[in-house]
Amino acid sequence: MQKIENNLTQGNLFTKLVLFALPFLASNLIQSFYNVADMLIVGNFAGMVSMSGVNIGGQVTFILTNVVVGFTMGATVLIGQYLGSGNRVALERVTATIITLLLVLSVVVTALMLAFKRPLLNSIKTPAEAFAESDVYLTVTVIGIVFIFGYNALAAILRGMGNSRQPFYFVLVACITNIVLDLLFVAVFQWKAFGAALATVISQALSTVFCIVYMVKNRFHFDFRVSSFRIYVDQLAKITRIGLPTCVQNAVTSLSFLFLTAIVNTFGVGASAAVGAVGKFNSFAFMPVMAISASISSVAAQNIGAGKMDRAIAACRVGTAFAVVLMWVFFLGVQLFPGQILALFGRDTEMIQNGITYLRSFSFDFLIVPFVFCINGFLIGGGHTFFTLITSMLSAMVLRIPVCWIFGIALDKGLFGVGLGAPIASAGALLLIIGYMISGKWKKNAV
Repeated sequence: MQKIENNLTQGNLFTKLVLFALPFLASNLIQSFYNVADMLIVGNFAGMVSMSGVNIGGQVTFILTNVVVGFTMGATVLIGQYLGSGNRVALERVTATIITLLLVLSVVVTALMLAFKRPLLNSIKTPAEAFAESDVYLTVTVIGIVFIFGYNALAAILRGMGNSRQPFYFVLVACITNIVLDLLFVAVFQWKAFGAALATVISQALSTVFCIVYMVKNRFHFDFRVSSFRIYVDQLAKITRIGLPTCVQNAVTSLSFLFLTAIVNTFGVGASAAVGAVGKFNSFAFMPVMAISASISSVAAQNIGAGKMDRAIAACRVGTAFAVVLMWVFFLGVQLFPGQILALFGRDTEMIQNGITYLRSFSFDFLIVPFVFCINGFLIGGGHTFFTLITSMLSAMVLRIPVCWIFGIALDKGLFGVGLGAPIASAGALLLIIGYMISGKWKKNAV
């Protein structure tokens, strides 16, 4: 059991944060490439229509994944604080509750999505020529949603216990498997979007199985027997109180990008494919700072639980500095080599030109987002998830969508105008965060 845990409340803080963050960073980089692989391989071997279908179907799956990741954050924070305070009974109860809950939710979500996927695709104005590919991609990934939910639940538990190394290994195996199967199913068998989706589901299933085997082998306190699956009402209430705001936050953010997809779809399949390619690159660019943010949350949760607020604050400062340097390097690369980046996703001239226009304006978000993500990560570690929900709502719905529509449609700036929505939204969120920090309300442990 000790092999699974990692005490983040003792030892050199910089070393602890880096050693925790690097496997997490590597995991998210691999996860980003894992997501990009579908678009790269489909774009090069199946064409622009299939590429658009994978982008649109993948947007819906991405929303579902983001929602469950947000909800599991409640468990991550609780586990970290229980571990820091030495409360073993509560630790075991919250683990059983989150695993059981997400198993039930995966069944419910699968049934609902299979019933309403076509009306959903119609509602976001999926181009007619890409509808069939979007439908088949979404159908296959939804059937495998139990593995997406399962892996994220188990990874959240390990993160709360300070273990970022094992999730890295599991994601690495899944990524390699996904790339091999993508090449086989799409490039060789010519299964297009169906092949890309099937490769994704099989890879996710493999990472889930590896995670379970690792936990059982190391005598984890949850043994995965039928009798162990149960929901403790008191822990469910706490998970919901802490995780639901983050869940809603992720859902709102993802929905805002779905609305953005609907706006872009009115420009045609070329624009849809371009924004899909940029989106996949952005997932690669954003995942490192998201990993650092989550690392800050885990370190902060354990240290706040142990009453070491100064140590938690120091972790936030170190992590933010690391994230800023990283994202500013990404910004420089995007401004200098946008065409070369887009060419990785396909050779279509229209797609590349549209992508360059969109990426040049969107990438200014890279300068602001590390501050927003990292400080929010610190606040989440202290249980201040309701405030992070407010900042997300402001960023996603009050700013991003209106700005995208005003500049992209009303002022006829096209994809360049749509791309401005992200940096303007992040700037608004950062102003709110600065005000909250000045108020001093963040100093209270909300858990």
